[in-house]
Amino acid sequence: MSASEKNVNGSVQNGHKTARTEWKVEVSRRAKQTYNPQRSIVEFMNIKPNPKKSLIPLSIGDPTVFGNLKACPEIQDAVTKAAADHKNNGYSELIGSKAAREALASYMNRHQHSVTADDIQIVNGCSSAVEMAIVALANPGQNIISPRPGYSIFFTVTKALDIELRQYDLLPDQKWEADLKQMESLIDEKTAAIVVINPSNPCGSVFSRSHLEDVLALAEKYYVPIIADEIYEHIVFPGKKYYSMAPLSKNVPILQCGAVSKRFLAPGWRLGWVVVHDRGGVLKEVKQGLAKLSGITLCANTVIQGALPDILKNTPQSFYDDLNLQLQKVATIAYDMLSEIEGLKPVMPEGAMYMMVGIDLELYSKFNDGMAFIKALVEEESVFGLPGECFSYPNYIRIIITIPEDKMREACERIKKFCATHRSPKSSKSS
Repeated sequence: MSASEKNVNGSVQNGHKTARTEWKVEVSRRAKQTYNPQRSIVEFMNIKPNPKKSLIPLSIGDPTVFGNLKACPEIQDAVTKAAADHKNNGYSELIGSKAAREALASYMNRHQHSVTADDIQIVNGCSSAVEMAIVALANPGQNIISPRPGYSIFFTVTKALDIELRQYDLLPDQKWEADLKQMESLIDEKTAAIVVINPSNPCGSVFSRSHLEDVLALAEKYYVPIIADEIYEHIVFPGKKYYSMAPLSKNVPILQCGAVSKRFLAPGWRLGWVVVHDRGGVLKEVKQGLAKLSGITLCANTVIQGALPDILKNTPQSFYDDLNLQLQKVATIAYDMLSEIEGLKPVMPEGAMYMMVGIDLELYSKFNDGMAFIKALVEEESVFGLPGECFSYPNYIRIIITIPEDKMREACERIKKFCATHRSPKSSKSS
């Protein structure tokens, strides 16, 4: 054995210096500090449902769970056709196939946008779109301004990347509009982007045109781009008009994130996109950066890319209309029934798939917080909503409205029973 192959006090092996004398494999800093509050809080609660009652999960943001909401035949046929076409079995361009991007551009332009295929990057779902938008815009030490309550992926991504997340409040008494004064107070020289989630997860709110224009004016004042999470753009209840941010913007550059998952009731297909709405050419390098980042994942699901042109072309308007009517009906049932329970304050949604319900813990004093309230509710009544702590908004719970009507009625009856059992004696109605 040569001298270079000897391990002298663990310092030399095969000519390379090392201080290692035993196995010690450490987790990377990024992996160690990655934290999804939604999943982590639920796991920490260690909830066990009442075995005598079937679980009614009002927590899962997957519209397919109960089987009552299904993709329409035109959507399914498009995927079957694409799967049978052997042209969709290989890799696509890193930023997505030209056919899929052209189809999406054409579709968006019918809804008041003005983009080309070159402005679009196809990615692996909306979560990936959000992550890529953040990574393309922000460096460690900078900050992103995001809503509270808001979707937890923004917290997860920024924490993993050493980017500060600053949160502006959404106001429940004003239909969850943003606190613009607070938003402005959070902006500084290190602000890389303002996040707008519209329609909102978890609130189910849909911003008015004037409110979006106020946000745009603020972004323009401080020269801050916007990340627009608009995955629920087609899930807007009758009587409420939806406005995408990009067509309203004259000067503010926008990265718009979307996907097939919610609008077409197929979250497992994992196909999303980032659309670059540049204003004045200020996002030229960002667009190039997005393209480079796509080299990490190679490409998105090519079968669904192949199906996308037919999905966008052939899905009838009645599919969206029927879905929105059904969600609105279930939301109304929940709102009416929960409004009758003292100490609960539901906020009626205008779109998306969720409702936020306030809890007056003074009337339920045995519970220290929303997590304790939810834990007991599951253990006693087997009804599971997400505590507001998952969205940085305590004393609220988020429930889904994708559940069948009969299940929602049963869930609300169980919640009513639970609240009657645990309401404090000092309550006016129970005294």
